[in-house]
Amino acid sequence: MKNSAGKKTSVPPFKAGLTCSCPRCGEGKLFSGYLNLAPRCSSCGLDYSFADSGDGPAVFVILAGGLAAVLAVLAVELLWRPSYWVHAAVGIPAVLIATLPPLRILKSLLIALQFHHKAAEARSDRQ
Repeated sequence: MKNSAGKKTSVPPFKAGLTCSCPRCGEGKLFSGYLNLAPRCSSCGLDYSFADSGDGPAVFVILAGGLAAVLAVLAVELLWRPSYWVHAAVGIPAVLIATLPPLRILKSLLIALQFHHKAAEARSDRQ
């Protein structure tokens, strides 16, 4: 999207989420660490203090990754019946691979969707 001055105002939320980039310009980095948000975009200066994904990404990853891990461990047990150390040697890296990479992408996606839909905390503006 472009405004009347021809400047880019936002990128599609799924593109910003998958690339872990700024939800407004799509160029700056969203994270300063693996899951730590940068204070602001290095490209357009968007302040990331609005971003609060909460526990949403972790819940989705735990449910999806946990289901995949449990199904994989059950399949291995039913097909080959290996000893417990084989389950641990294969299962622990599988769980880490199934949970850690998607966690960053889902956090970025939820923040991009929050920016796109202008989501904010509920307020009571009673007078």
